Amino acid sequence: MVPSEVFLSHSDRDREFVVRLYDVLVNHGVPVWMSHRDVRGAQQWHDEIGAALGRCDWFVVVLSPASVDSLWVKRELLYALQAPRFNGHIVPVLLETSEAERLSWTLPLLQFVDFRSGFDGGMKALLRVWGIAHRA
Repeated sequence: MVPSEVFLSHSDRDREFVVRLYDVLVNHGVPVWMSHRDVRGAQQWHDEIGAALGRCDWFVVVLSPASVDSLWVKRELLYALQAPRFNGHIVPVLLETSEAERLSWTLPLLQFVDFRSGFDGGMKALLRVWGIAHRA
């Protein structure tokens, strides 16, 4: 059950990890929308984010101290939490230990995919969400 498109919510301060995550997902056939890849110069970035949130069927939020402090990550997550099509389709990715409940008190109730022990193990667990086998 490969998603039609995954919205990747993150802090720009986690860009190195997020770009690596994006590349591996795309290489495994998972369509991903990510702001610094998909918003072009002169576009209304907030409109582009809204349009992507409106069409994506999965929401992945990268959790770190930087993302917990991000107003835009919080806005994106709150949108996903209230949109019925994201029910059961929100995946918190734990990059670093952080106070996830600061983004939403409901977030700790979801099953996290933990990348703190290593990228490959976290990637295998994330791809399993969609029934995809990890290839090196």
